[in-house]
Amino acid sequence: MLGIGGGLVMVPLLTMIFSAQTAFPTGEVLHIALGTSMAAIIFTSLASLRTHHQHSAVLWNVVSAITPGILLGTLAGALLASKVPVKALGLFFTGFVCLVAVQMAFNLKPKPSRTLPGYGGIAATGFGIGALSALVAIGGGSMTVPFLTWCNVRVQQAIGTSAAVGLPIALGGTAGYLYNGWNVSGLPAGSLGFVYLPALAGMVLASTLTARLGARIAHRLPIMTLRRLFSAVLVLMAVKMLWGLLAPGAA
Repeated sequence: MLGIGGGLVMVPLLTMIFSAQTAFPTGEVLHIALGTSMAAIIFTSLASLRTHHQHSAVLWNVVSAITPGILLGTLAGALLASKVPVKALGLFFTGFVCLVAVQMAFNLKPKPSRTLPGYGGIAATGFGIGALSALVAIGGGSMTVPFLTWCNVRVQQAIGTSAAVGLPIALGGTAGYLYNGWNVSGLPAGSLGFVYLPALAGMVLASTLTARLGARIAHRLPIMTLRRLFSAVLVLMAVKMLWGLLAPGAA
């Protein structure tokens, strides 16, 4: 419905579930949750993309321009996930999310003359979106949708295009998490790198159905309702991340 991949919900829930299981090594729980979430976004994006395409809401020229940068960025982000200072990255991302939420909630419009950049600018933007998306295991909609609407793309088209962009983000990110966890010992049975296949199967079964439903709703709601709903999701994301960063005992 909002053009996001679902990692916002999946990662914390998977982390809680995996932490309660003795078969999961404590030091790798978050990595497994991130990798599994990224893999699930592949299927969510496919289901959502199909419905948005049926509504002619996917700007395929933007998707083709942004995909090379997305693939490189997500692969780099996933490979660096265990090395980047989490708190510094999280604080930066939280601030960015809050700025985006304010812009969308109050409909602060860019100049009417603002348009999408050229191929190089879109590809560079894709690299940044992909890298950050892989590091926090989200589909990228929290950055792709605001970027497109800032360039005066209609919000339904921004959401539809974001759903399509979520696919290369998930593919690149999943490849990175598979590689990172390939030789890690002590992972639970059913793991492929940092992707836990039983959890992946359960999420895919449910999310592919609900993703199509959400995509249909997106084309029936008024634009301002979508903007405010998206802003509310972004604020919740920011609060959740900030709480995790500043809570006692946080790394």
